[in-house]
Amino acid sequence: MNKLALLLPLALLSACGEEPAAQTAPEQVVTPEPIETLPAPDQALLTAKYAEACPEDEAVNTAMCKRAGMGSPDVVCEFGLGDDEYLRNKATLTAGEGEWAFADPENVCVG
Repeated sequence: MNKLALLLPLALLSACGEEPAAQTAPEQVVTPEPIETLPAPDQALLTAKYAEACPEDEAVNTAMCKRAGMGSPDVVCEFGLGDDEYLRNKATLTAGEGEWAFADPENVCVG
């Protein structure tokens, strides 16, 4: 009889965990709107932007652009002008109205 008294609460506990799952409506998955992003700036873009902003300076000969920091919308470009093969100059590009623009256009011209 003692064994039966011990097994009865155990049987009741095991039955409690087997409740049927409540029927819920399937969740509707909302697809997010695509975010329009600008293509990463490259040497050709920087060359064109620099020639537009500084027509009297030599053309950009070499350039390398990278993000200003983690999560930053700005891009820092280092570049060389004319025959210079070294990245001696810097300019910051920021995303504008559907295109890249210099963050500080008044101070971007070097020469």
